[in-house]
Amino acid sequence: MASVLSYESLVHAVAGAVGSVTAMTVFFPLDTARLRLQVDEKRKSKTTHMVLLEIIKEEGLLAPYRGWFPVISSLCCSNFVYFYTFNSLKALWVKGQRSTTGKDLVVGFVAGVVNVLLTTPLWVVNTRLKLQGAKFRNEDIVPTNYKGIIDAFHQIIRDEGISALWNGTFPSLLLVFNPAVQFMFYEGLKRQLLKKRMKLSSLDVFIIGAVAKAIATTLTYPLQTVQSILRTFWNNGTLQRP
Repeated sequence: MASVLSYESLVHAVAGAVGSVTAMTVFFPLDTARLRLQVDEKRKSKTTHMVLLEIIKEEGLLAPYRGWFPVISSLCCSNFVYFYTFNSLKALWVKGQRSTTGKDLVVGFVAGVVNVLLTTPLWVVNTRLKLQGAKFRNEDIVPTNYKGIIDAFHQIIRDEGISALWNGTFPSLLLVFNPAVQFMFYEGLKRQLLKKRMKLSSLDVFIIGAVAKAIATTLTYPLQTVQSILRTFWNNGTLQRP
């Protein structure tokens, strides 16, 4: 229990949450373009910069940052839960022993499952808020009219039932392999570098993290597309496919 409630786990959780919020804020327009490409298959522009130019031209200069607050709130909560669970489980299992790639993968997977089950409702809401007001090429998509996070929760539960808040849970559960694979490669690369030097620099950590994330994202990207579509479209919801 001491390992679960440790100061070290809390520090890792806060650092993970703050780091993810900072990174998402910087690259938020790219995430906006990604989401548009995933859910609006009739959009002719297929490159990131062209999609961003279209969004700015048609919807305004700040349109790429639409939905920033709900996304950042969800991301902060999600990463806090993930990093806290990951480091607590790792401390309980390893207990001073040397960790292995297999253990890192298992702990990452379990932490991901806990995170998905607790935070999926936040991601369903923020995905819809982020797309609200967007000019879709697909005319069959009916726009939503949410006034904010609380109102979005209220309307979804009222119109679609509480289970709609967990739309996309199955692909999300499969996607726990993303951070699990990321941490497996990250921890593995870090251990290899620490064999050659006493301490890692900030640049070393940055490069290792970027490489690990790139590998994990490439492997799981098709599931991310399915996840985005399921969170946005629901047969009894306000955004629908024909």
